Amino acid sequence: MPTLINRQVRLASRPEGWASPDNFTITEEPVRDPDDGELLVRNLFMSVDPYMRGRMNDTKSYVSPFQIGEVPEAGVVGQVIASRHESFKEGDFVCGELGWETYSLSDGNGLHEVAPGPAPLSYHLGILGMPGMTAWVGLMKIAAARPADTVFVSAASGAVGSVVGQLAKIHGCRVTGCAGSDEKIELCEREFGYDAVFNYKTSKNIAKSIAGICPDGIDVNFENVGGEIFEAALWNMRNFGRIALCGMIANYNDSEQQPGPRGMMLLIGRRLTMKGFIVTDDREACLEYVRKASGWLAEGRLHYRETVAEGIDRAPQAFVAMMQGKHVGKQIIKLADV
Repeated sequence: MPTLINRQVRLASRPEGWASPDNFTITEEPVRDPDDGELLVRNLFMSVDPYMRGRMNDTKSYVSPFQIGEVPEAGVVGQVIASRHESFKEGDFVCGELGWETYSLSDGNGLHEVAPGPAPLSYHLGILGMPGMTAWVGLMKIAAARPADTVFVSAASGAVGSVVGQLAKIHGCRVTGCAGSDEKIELCEREFGYDAVFNYKTSKNIAKSIAGICPDGIDVNFENVGGEIFEAALWNMRNFGRIALCGMIANYNDSEQQPGPRGMMLLIGRRLTMKGFIVTDDREACLEYVRKASGWLAEGRLHYRETVAEGIDRAPQAFVAMMQGKHVGKQIIKLADV
């Protein structure tokens, strides 16, 4: 095999507040051949996700932080180009946690084979991957959504929120939410099946805007944003409502700890249930979702949008833009042609 050159993104410094491209650097190094028990993957598609911002801080969490000077991990779909691993052969398409890079050596841990089919391979990083699984677990397992529930989703047009809305609609719920532009609102209502969505950036009073689209209150709040939007949703919860805490992107860039939302006494008076979750804790539910979602995609009942940046050099800027909400659906980095 001729010598291959691996272009890699490395974390150059820890962000203070909002991340910027200056927090990353691009390096190159030769690719070595795999040793016994290893495989070499040519990376095709890479995912950037909000949770990565937390891993750029040197703080203890449910997953270890990225280290300065090292290549961060990401969800990747790639093709095996050399293998000395008994479970993978040359030509296999695989998905799992690899690096922000054009080639990855792996011992196979955490990788699984994906078969090319009607759905593009990149979908295994989005609607058939972690974001779609997150939507399913949060909505159906954590919040236990039921037919006729009113569901409110913050970041309604995002990688997770766009799937939550569609799953809720498939299961007979009334689906509402908020998004950050009129274009995203139109997309939510036209393509993702939302019954009502408002623009939180132009709202003069978010709590009143929620009340306007949820006049009878919220049964299920699928929370992706936190901050002012979470507080406003809390005030609009119905008795015995359920809150699935998926993320709080509004606080990911805070350099100092912020006060929690006001109105927490409502948890008592309205007998609310609130639970945070990590999608990887429920592997069986994830597998159940992929089986069902594959069928719904084939039937045209699930729709999906990607924002695609081309090339590993674009990954830092794409990550920053994703954190600023400048994408629609799932932010993907295309690294190579299939």
